[in-house]
Amino acid sequence: MKRSNRLVLLVGVFLAIVAFVAVIVLAGNGQNPNNPRASTAPTTGNVVIATADIPLSTRIGADQVTVKVLDLTSILPGAFSDPSQIIGRIVREPVRSGAQITEKTVGAVSGTVVDVQVPAGLRAIAVRVDQTSGVGTVIKSGDYVDSIIALNEQTFASVVPAASGVVTVTNPGPKGTTTKLILQGMQVLGTLLPPVAAPSAAASGAPSAAPGTALNPEQQELVILAVTAQQAEVFRYMQVVADPLVTVALILRSPDDFIDPVTRQPITPVIDETTGIVLRHLISQYGVLPPTIVQPVLPGPGQIPVAPTPRPS
Repeated sequence: MKRSNRLVLLVGVFLAIVAFVAVIVLAGNGQNPNNPRASTAPTTGNVVIATADIPLSTRIGADQVTVKVLDLTSILPGAFSDPSQIIGRIVREPVRSGAQITEKTVGAVSGTVVDVQVPAGLRAIAVRVDQTSGVGTVIKSGDYVDSIIALNEQTFASVVPAASGVVTVTNPGPKGTTTKLILQGMQVLGTLLPPVAAPSAAASGAPSAAPGTALNPEQQELVILAVTAQQAEVFRYMQVVADPLVTVALILRSPDDFIDPVTRQPITPVIDETTGIVLRHLISQYGVLPPTIVQPVLPGPGQIPVAPTPRPS
């Protein structure tokens, strides 16, 4: 064999050995030489960031947020990565410029209070409601509510001074209930709900139910409101004069009545004038039939039966 052919043969054998060794090494690393090299795990991610201060109760606008790339170690739990996920949603806590927008910001977490930020010039007071008097106990931070009061007239008495100086107490009439919308446009600063019971061991393997509020007439909620000094006095009076004399309900308002949709600045809504309701209004304005008091009387000899006496309104 010629020397040149022998040299070519040796080079070919060397290259074959190198290729074989390369295949063994790649196979040992779990990589297929015919597939592209596996990519490394990402170390950064997209996060929605506020570009301006966003007050409580404001609907998030597209011009108030942007997307930044941050290290995964700097991204807060529950942070949003796409602005379309939060545009138009109401912030349930004040947001500073540069802060990340998370699920807690738009109210996915409710029923707990970490910090109450009272607006300047106002006070914070807690009002206890149940599912009937508190819109199902689903009131959240950033909502606006009105307060309606009901008075049970059967528990009231009238004080009448006499000419002799002796004060007499009389029972008023007619008996019944009166209701009135008395406080309007109060901002909710936070809410407190009872802790959620842990699932039983038997149900641990069952899929969890969707979050929400189930029907529970006994469930109560504390609603922390921003109020004026005068409103605080009214609420405290209603709390001291307990049920059944006075009952209070909170009714939910739209935040759009209090935040300008263009400037996103707080506005003062027009106070609605209401009449209050007693039985007489239901009869005269809504056509409710007046109830009657049935007094069965057995006639004596020579007497005529007495017809039922209508109840005064």
